[in-house]
Amino acid sequence: MSTNGEADGTGFEVVIAGNGVLGLSLAWVLAQRGQRVAVLGRPNRPWAGSAAAGAMLGSFGEVTTSLLATEHGRAKLELGIQATKLWPRWLAELEAGTEGAPVKTADGTTVILNAIGTAEIDDANYNAIRAELTRYDEPFADVDPADLDWVDAEPISRPLKAFHIPGEHAVDAAALLERLEQAALRAGVTLVPEFATLVVHQGERVTGVVTDSGRTISADHVTLAAGARSQELLDSLPIGSRVPRLVSGYGVSSLVRTADGTTPGSVIRTPNRSFACGLHVVPRGGGHVYLGATNVISVEPRDTAEMRDLVFLLQCAHRQVRRNLWNSDVAKVQVGNRPVSMDGFPLLGRGGMRGLWIMTGTYRDGLHLSPLLAQDFAARILGEQPVADLDRFAPLRPPLRTGTREEIVDVLIDHQMGIGYEQDWTIPVEWHQWIEMDLRPATLAWANELDPEFTPPAELLFASRFDPELVSLLRKYYATCRENG
Repeated sequence: MSTNGEADGTGFEVVIAGNGVLGLSLAWVLAQRGQRVAVLGRPNRPWAGSAAAGAMLGSFGEVTTSLLATEHGRAKLELGIQATKLWPRWLAELEAGTEGAPVKTADGTTVILNAIGTAEIDDANYNAIRAELTRYDEPFADVDPADLDWVDAEPISRPLKAFHIPGEHAVDAAALLERLEQAALRAGVTLVPEFATLVVHQGERVTGVVTDSGRTISADHVTLAAGARSQELLDSLPIGSRVPRLVSGYGVSSLVRTADGTTPGSVIRTPNRSFACGLHVVPRGGGHVYLGATNVISVEPRDTAEMRDLVFLLQCAHRQVRRNLWNSDVAKVQVGNRPVSMDGFPLLGRGGMRGLWIMTGTYRDGLHLSPLLAQDFAARILGEQPVADLDRFAPLRPPLRTGTREEIVDVLIDHQMGIGYEQDWTIPVEWHQWIEMDLRPATLAWANELDPEFTPPAELLFASRFDPELVSLLRKYYATCRENG
């Protein structure tokens, strides 16, 4: 990879750990403002969420009843809406100064409600999306499922309802990263093809980073934007234990070359479900579609796909969206790691030490929020008025609550039962009630055993039952929260 100049460890005003979409976006904005910036990260971006992302530019399509249940969730939605408005100009400026494949690949998003979903999740979230579109006066239009030409689901998974959101598009994540690299280099950013492994500090001020080759690169400001791998850097700092710990939302996606060479014109997706971002098909160039995506909480980032996740994804896609995907070629299997904080909300802002900034924990929203966060962090680093309200997501904070313990357990049970139906289980009619009657008190008892006061988000509570290491990390984090008041 080419760089502008040699990173000799001196002279930078900002060092950014992480060369995903967030890190490159911030670097581009800062360099355009005259700052000397270095971005660290290996060119192939192992473990990154950006490279494997479906890159849907949507905020309303991600709405769930759980998101709307708290003021923190609604604030997160507001950030997404603000970011959506920035994307047209952001893409125009990016493509005007760079070369490569088109970045935008989909016009609008079509949300389907299909027969394989459950009322508690799919119907509720489908209706919640529509209600928020109406609340914010955003255009959408109902579509007769019979008019969805590209959709050809198997009969028992057929769509029952659908609507189209014309303002929520999608981009090709690989093309976006390529354009951002070009733009950053043209603006004078130095790309260092190494990981940052340690943040250097003197007293309460950070002074730079150490790379995996042992080099020290100094700077006035250090921004941690390395996704789930930011935890390693936080662990090197005295404030690390006071920041909600990061784990990985490991996910599998696939690029498929369709058997007939066709692609849909828009994103086709279900509402969010099964602890994940819903089933979605995103058009890509050359007769390819992106199929995504699974989501499994993992303490450590993963770089290979588990067979069960890939099989589940491919079965869902051809059964629920288009049957002849079964005859298509799997061109690529992708694995990404979303940065998930232990309370499920972003870590955005000052890091509790002079010169330290934290930009991670964005879960499924980092790429979509990138134009907004890049401009906001640049303003903050330069001592200007912020452009976004991020105060509630300040990294040094007590856990933000996603609901009462009972509410979180209810969400968990709904999604756990939904997984069974999406995987086409066949059980006697009354067994659903019996299973749920046993699961709810058992899960509530587990939550009480995990911690007497704090309850993690539903997907972390679910994962903790099978992962002793996650249990240990959660208990340690909650103990630190109590010590710090």
